[in-house]
Amino acid sequence: MEKLLDGKNITIGTCYYPEHWGREMWEEDLARMKEAGIEVVRIAEFAWNKIEPHEGEYTYKFFDDFLDLAEKHGMRVIFSTPTATPPAWLTEAYPEVLNATRDGDLIRHGTRRHYNYNSPIYREYCANIVEHVARHYAGHPAVIGWQIDNEFNCENWAFYSESDNVAFRRFLKEKYGTVEQLNTAWGTVFWNQTYTAFSEVYVPRRTNTGAVNPHLELDYIRFISDSVCKFAAMQADILRAYIKPGDFITTNGMFGHIDNHGLTRHNLDFYTYDSYPNFGYCVDGFRKDEPMKDRWWSRNLTEVRSISPKFGIMEQQSGANGWNVSMEAPTPRPGQMTLWTMQSIAHGADYISYFRWRTCPFGTEMYWHGILDYSGRENRRLSELREIHKKLGRLQEVAGAVYDARVAILRDYDNLWDAEVDHWHGRIQRPSEDALFVAMQQKHIMFDYVYLDDFVNEAQLARYSVLFYPHPEILTEERMKLLENYVAAGGKIVFGCRTGQKDLRGFCVTEKLPGLASYLTGTDVPEYSLAAPDEADVRILWDGVKLSAPVFRDMLAAVGENTEVLARYEGGCYAGEPALVCNSFGEGKAYYYGSTFDVDTVKFFLDKLSVAKTQEQIICIPETCELAVRRKDATEYIFVLNYAKEEAKIMLGAPIKELISGVEEEGGITVSGYGVKVYKRNLGL
Repeated sequence: MEKLLDGKNITIGTCYYPEHWGREMWEEDLARMKEAGIEVVRIAEFAWNKIEPHEGEYTYKFFDDFLDLAEKHGMRVIFSTPTATPPAWLTEAYPEVLNATRDGDLIRHGTRRHYNYNSPIYREYCANIVEHVARHYAGHPAVIGWQIDNEFNCENWAFYSESDNVAFRRFLKEKYGTVEQLNTAWGTVFWNQTYTAFSEVYVPRRTNTGAVNPHLELDYIRFISDSVCKFAAMQADILRAYIKPGDFITTNGMFGHIDNHGLTRHNLDFYTYDSYPNFGYCVDGFRKDEPMKDRWWSRNLTEVRSISPKFGIMEQQSGANGWNVSMEAPTPRPGQMTLWTMQSIAHGADYISYFRWRTCPFGTEMYWHGILDYSGRENRRLSELREIHKKLGRLQEVAGAVYDARVAILRDYDNLWDAEVDHWHGRIQRPSEDALFVAMQQKHIMFDYVYLDDFVNEAQLARYSVLFYPHPEILTEERMKLLENYVAAGGKIVFGCRTGQKDLRGFCVTEKLPGLASYLTGTDVPEYSLAAPDEADVRILWDGVKLSAPVFRDMLAAVGENTEVLARYEGGCYAGEPALVCNSFGEGKAYYYGSTFDVDTVKFFLDKLSVAKTQEQIICIPETCELAVRRKDATEYIFVLNYAKEEAKIMLGAPIKELISGVEEEGGITVSGYGVKVYKRNLGL
């Protein structure tokens, strides 16, 4: 039996909840799944009571019967630890396991993810249920892998229980050693916030201004991530003692306040993502003129790929979104289920599991539809699933191919979290990140996210001809040395405004800006300002082209021996001052742009930096389509994804085989609305 994500097969599965359905339905469901091409089911992530219905009482027959039936039908199973939904007997007897609001009110039983990671009692009971589940079910031949919990930090990514206060103090004591060092690290002398003992420190609480010490908040987010990772590690360690050789451990997400890279590196065999592109069509907040809509999920998939180059989709959109209290989104249109499946595969996923097989007729998610509706009748989505299965049968050779990007956007968790804490930082970070994604999508330039941590090296960065690091307010000497070596070897890097303003604590540095980036960029920032409302028309003139300068502006000065001023401000109080400086550094170049980025600015940078579109000689496609390429040895698999409901016209520069149809195509080609083409190109290397 082949293994999941072995680089040899693209496999499809579904999420199934036998506890929602009568036993008489199981066999029919499994047989219909197999007929439609489904080979794997995920089960049990919300089924604690089915194994431990009362404290200390265990029964295994329910899932024994299901697993035996799954084995009979040749269905493989991903078994989940059920720790995302503690049972009522547990929360009633031990309310200290519950999360709390910022005001300290307990978040009560009745939904999901209402626990806190740091409750010693909850960790004890979780370890116990995971031990019992793993010891009993891990040896079953139908089980091929394990999911830890479900969607860490979904719904809640802030925790305010008393257990969190205790754990936060322990986290800080381990980090700083003494309360005096903590006071220094947080600048508590400001507003007389000085602590005399760790027992005086709390997770963020309500204040009369709404503000909390920003350095405390930054460490608090780091603490949340640490708590999640330790909770996952506790479960992973237990599972590894029982699972069969070759079986895997994963979890699904992706949500905030987690170092997902570290979580995956230390605890998982690979990461899985839950992809719901239909959120782009939510009734509340829908913007008709928004060009990306469901295409934004390609950005999420890019981030998942940075976490885990080998990854799968644990929950792939199949039906309408909706809880009974929120999140109303329509049923996917004909072709969109296929489009979103191919979107995931184009970005590197070799396992696609649809959420869910049957739509549950009760509970909070009764409007969150799956492949089948309540009645289980034959429907359009099931027919489309069968067609997807046929198409994937023709794409099996794509398995194991690697997404082929030549540009990277740099990120790190320190700046990501600081942009949440610091409103000024967030105001520049978010629009620039959006603009980078949209511009590269529309120009059909593939990119990766690269998170700068202790595991990134020069060889990894050398894969990319251009790096964008839009607004790294927090810099470290180690990261800057890595970037200096990359540029010296011939790379190009682009920074945006406010670079180098802070240290790891979130303190603003007292050196001349851009701080640690000054040497690489060859710049000085003598003055800076938010863009004033009455100077909204300020532009940056670069080679006769006027670029916008929204949100924030750094006045620059070129101070390096090999620097060149490429653009200046037009209008406003900085009129005539440098706005873009290029520093030749070794064999490469570093660019400092004094403002935030919009889509047109990014596109201009891409043109000026000669970012190559390696497929431009073979294929020309409109902006409404996404281009994605996976590469294996000397073979490229070129995906064309049409997100528009209208047909798209593409032009092929030479005859090339289209894998889904099996036909060689050339010249002008029509891609249907929500249609997909996958071309195979031999590079002849």
